[in-house]
Amino acid sequence: MRGLWTALTATARNSCQKETATNLLRRICTSGACQRASDEGQVQQNIFDRAVKRSQRDRAAALQAGDLDPLTDAVADNILDRLDDCRPSFPTIAVVGGATLPILTKLATSRHATGSVLVLDESPAMLRRTKLLVEKQASNVPWSQIHYIEADAEFLPLQEKSLDAVISCLSLHWVNDVPGAMAQMRRALKPDGLFLAAMWGGDTLHELRVALALAEQTLEGGVSQRMSPLAQVRDAGNLLTRAGYSIPSVDTDDVTVHYSSPMHLVRHLRAMGESNAATGRQPRLKQATWQAAESKYVEMFGAEDGSVPATFQAIYMTGWAPAPKQARPAPRGSATLSFEDLEKTLANESKGEAPKPSG
Repeated sequence: MRGLWTALTATARNSCQKETATNLLRRICTSGACQRASDEGQVQQNIFDRAVKRSQRDRAAALQAGDLDPLTDAVADNILDRLDDCRPSFPTIAVVGGATLPILTKLATSRHATGSVLVLDESPAMLRRTKLLVEKQASNVPWSQIHYIEADAEFLPLQEKSLDAVISCLSLHWVNDVPGAMAQMRRALKPDGLFLAAMWGGDTLHELRVALALAEQTLEGGVSQRMSPLAQVRDAGNLLTRAGYSIPSVDTDDVTVHYSSPMHLVRHLRAMGESNAATGRQPRLKQATWQAAESKYVEMFGAEDGSVPATFQAIYMTGWAPAPKQARPAPRGSATLSFEDLEKTLANESKGEAPKPSG
């Protein structure tokens, strides 16, 4: 573990050759918060209570142990794998909300050359925890500067065209105006800058949703909003396009985590800051209803070893800030080889024959 942390620090190296922290922040950050950037003139409906989410993340900072969470660590791994497929240098990177600590840990040991890193989070307690753990174990410097900024993902204080990459790991699914937040990140990117994000998708915790719904229907005669709404995979591509990214790419990964009981799952969600923050949520769940939900959960989904599985669906999004010389899809109808010709060519090659031109 110490080897991972060795590369993390906030102390500047070769300061005589690097810009000062004040100049860097002046170049990257605006003096005030940005405005929401979705459809201009439209009133945004608040699905989530951002103040509640900030409080939940403050509580999570106190609940989390010193070691990295295996679930968020796996998601961070997958994000940085995508970064490894890109160009080798990203001089200035912003890490926005969510699982910032595992992203910083992986980024510090990656092969990419990074000059400056900005960490933005709406939770002051989570920022303090991240900074403490980064500086506590660090002795070497993989980047020249790292800065911690308290900022809401819906109102990012970032200058236009100031960043080479933006990484958002497990924070966008709590944002009211997702395309607006993504558009702000895109405007903060330099031309051909990279956007990487992961958020929980609609199949996440479907076992718990079913158990709660059945318990409430049975005991209370109706179903209330006990869990937050999540985006579907089909929505992710539209989000990237609507936010103005080019070369959009979306894929998913389902992870099943086994817990000793449904209550241990709930405790893990609290420790990750993933409790329900929907504005229409019910403030309290009756004890009898929860006990019935636990029974339904074990009855319907319990494993033979006595554990209960929980599904987490991670949606990964990749996009690039538009640039003049960027690769683009060929115009429709410009292909010079049909699928029929391709099939014949492959068949001939498999038989050891020379390819025959069509027509």
